Formats: sequence, structure tokens, C-alpha cells
Amino acid sequence: MIKSMAAGAAALAMSPASVMASKDFDTDRPLKGNINHSVCRWTYDFLPLDELCTVVKKIGFSAIDLIAPKDWPILKSHGIFCSMCYTNGKISLTEGWNNKTFHADLIKNFTEAIPLAAAAGYKNIICFSGNKNGMDDETGLKNMTEGIKQIIGLAEKNGIIIQIEVFNSKVDHKDYMADNTKWAIELCRKIGSANFKILYDIYHMQIDEGDVIRTIRDNHEYFGHYHTAGVPGRHEIDETQELYYPAIMRAIAATGFKDYVAQEFIPTGKEKKDKIAALKKAVQICDV
Repeated sequence: MIKSMAAGAAALAMSPASVMASKDFDTDRPLKGNINHSVCRWTYDFLPLDELCTVVKKIGFSAIDLIAPKDWPILKSHGIFCSMCYTNGKISLTEGWNNKTFHADLIKNFTEAIPLAAAAGYKNIICFSGNKNGMDDETGLKNMTEGIKQIIGLAEKNGIIIQIEVFNSKVDHKDYMADNTKWAIELCRKIGSANFKILYDIYHMQIDEGDVIRTIRDNHEYFGHYHTAGVPGRHEIDETQELYYPAIMRAIAATGFKDYVAQEFIPTGKEKKDKIAALKKAVQICDV
């Protein structure tokens, strides 16, 4: 009886983080299929894209985020899906749709990319608000609405979803306009199309807003994609940081979400094999 009581007390004492740390993430097991996993290319760009495709397949998923059309043939050759596309044009986080100065180039880039993505069998293209540079939020909202409305009809015709990523402006992206969920949701409402959604970056919004699970539950109809990373530091999503991703993933799955969750943490391992192991562990943590 004493042994049983001691075992029970030990189990109760284990925190969610210690439970997560105690699992054997080195074992090979099939993914459950409740979450569609992906990884952002730029965080694993120390690997050639061909090699990253091989790593992804070996871990057990089949999608990579943030790939431009020129590299889609490499993904195709490996049977890997581009879960979030770039256009072929300039990729700028600071010069975005909130500023009419950039509308002509952006409209051209997206007008070219939308049918290309549709022909390739993809459906998500990322976009950015850009920085404020002294502009008030209402003006930025008006400008971006006007700009996106010039391409949203083409997106609807081709079955493409344009997705605005929200960033934190506290640590990583000073002055970025779309730094809160409220502003991005209002943008979705003004555009008024099911083909315009929010790429909800969990890392960024934990820094600027917190209350991640409630935000997902209350606003999931506006969210078309998710990114992960550990807070603080933007590193591994393990027991070293403040977010408990299994609970967040369960909240996402409970909304009926069927699109992609992409890992976007910067691995800290010194060796390539350690960084690859970190990706495998992150996917398994999120595989609820």
C-alpha cells in the first residue's frame, strides 16, 4: 500500500512539462493524423531543400512552408506539399499591403502567383501588412483592404487562400502593423471573403497578447494556418519554455481545423543530427 501511495504521489507531482520531457521522442511511431504537420523552410535552411524533403518524409509528414514557385519542382519530385507559398516577387515583411506605394508590385506578384499555385495543386499564399512608419492603424486597415480586394476575386476563382501573418512588435518585428489578432480579424471582416484568412503565429501572439487557447477557440473561423516556436527565444517547443503545445494542439484540433501547423522554431543543436532530432521531437509533441 505504501508503495502504491508513493507511486500515485509521484505521478500527481509531475508537471505537464516533466511529462512532456519524460516521453521517448526517439522512438519511431506513426503520426496520428489529427494535426497536419509542416516545417518552415527558413528555420532549416542549413539543409539543402532536397535533403530537408528527405528528412520530412523520414519523420513521417509531407509538407514544407514558405517555398517560392521556383523551388516547387523540388518538392514535387519528393512528393512533398507546399503548405504555405511565397510569390516569385520580392518578399518584404516591412513593405507591405498597408502602404499604397507598394500596391502595384504586390498586385502584379500575386496576380502571377495565384494561378501558378492553383495549377500546382497548392492553396495558401502568405502576405504581410508591412510596418507602420508613422501610419495609424485605421489608415493601414483601409489601404490593405483596398489592395487585397484587387486580387481576392482571382484568389476565389482559383481556390487560393491569401493569409496575413501576425507578428509580435515587442521583440522581433518592431513597428509591424498586424501585431494583434483584433486588427487582423477586422481586416478579414472588411475584405469579406472566405479566401482571406489569418496565419496565426502562436509564438508571436504569445509575446504580444498571450491567452492563446482562448483566442483560438473564439476566433478559429478566421485562422487558416498556424506557426509554432518556443517562448522565450524562438527555439525548441519543449519543456524549456512557457507554452505547453500539446494543449494548444488539442484546442486547434477541437475546432475541426484540417489545414497545416508548421514548426517555425530555430533549433539550438550544434550538430545537424541534433537539429533534425529537435524537429522530430517537436512534431511528436504536437501530434495529439
